Amino acid sequence: MKETILVPTDFSEVCNNAFNHACDLAKDLDLKVVALHVITKETKSYLDKQKLSNDSLEKRLADYVNGKKAEFEVDTDYVLIEGSIFDVISNVSQEMKSAFVVLGTHGKVGFQRLTGSYALKVINSTEVPTIVVQKKPLEGAYKKIVFPISAFAEDRQKLNVAMAIAHAFDATIHLFPKYETDKYAKKKILGIVKQVQSIFDEHKIKYSKNIPEESAGNYSKQVIDYAVVNNADLIMIVTGSSATLPMFDTGDEQIIFNSSQIPAMCINPARVKKVSFGSGSWSGF
Repeated sequence: MKETILVPTDFSEVCNNAFNHACDLAKDLDLKVVALHVITKETKSYLDKQKLSNDSLEKRLADYVNGKKAEFEVDTDYVLIEGSIFDVISNVSQEMKSAFVVLGTHGKVGFQRLTGSYALKVINSTEVPTIVVQKKPLEGAYKKIVFPISAFAEDRQKLNVAMAIAHAFDATIHLFPKYETDKYAKKKILGIVKQVQSIFDEHKIKYSKNIPEESAGNYSKQVIDYAVVNNADLIMIVTGSSATLPMFDTGDEQIIFNSSQIPAMCINPARVKKVSFGSGSWSGF
């Protein structure tokens, strides 16, 4: 089976942008893009009111992906399945061995359908890296990736994915360590930075030598501001829950729903062991 990028869709503008985003990635990575529409209670209610059938919905989905196939010249497909959004997205992404899920979100406020108010739960239920996009279109490949570093051990589990993406797109990774006032924590952060740089050097991964100056304040806002100033294409964060890492905090949400609409890649801790797509394949360290 050809590796896939899975894109849940509710036919909204942001989901359409997510599919376009996925198609652009697929061209560089030689992946198939699969549109997924989950038939929920809300879907059934809508179809009943409009006096439509599942067949009409499937035709709409088929026409949609065929149009994208012609527009982007990439391999496309679709899946129409009934169930819980969270269970279906998780199960289908695993069955298809998806490289990514690309999730279009309406943010935390405003009109929301498939993925808006449920974005965080969707992210947490999925075992493959999830790229959250808003309305801003992808402009070229990922060339600048912001890589926040905290004292949480789980935070380093995004290293494998970052290396695979950097290798595939010849991208430069920008390390952004978190400011710590405690002397021990500060020393630990510095050690992690050096360890990551050493791994990058070993595998010939490009990274910025200029580490941002430490400063107190809202770390997530600093990450976003740095990404904006440096015209970053992607911010990578670790989300989910573990013994030491909270499921989601306001900082995660700030980055995921950032007003500059920079795509955020979310990785659940202890789930990503190996990443393989295009010409890049990296096992855990």
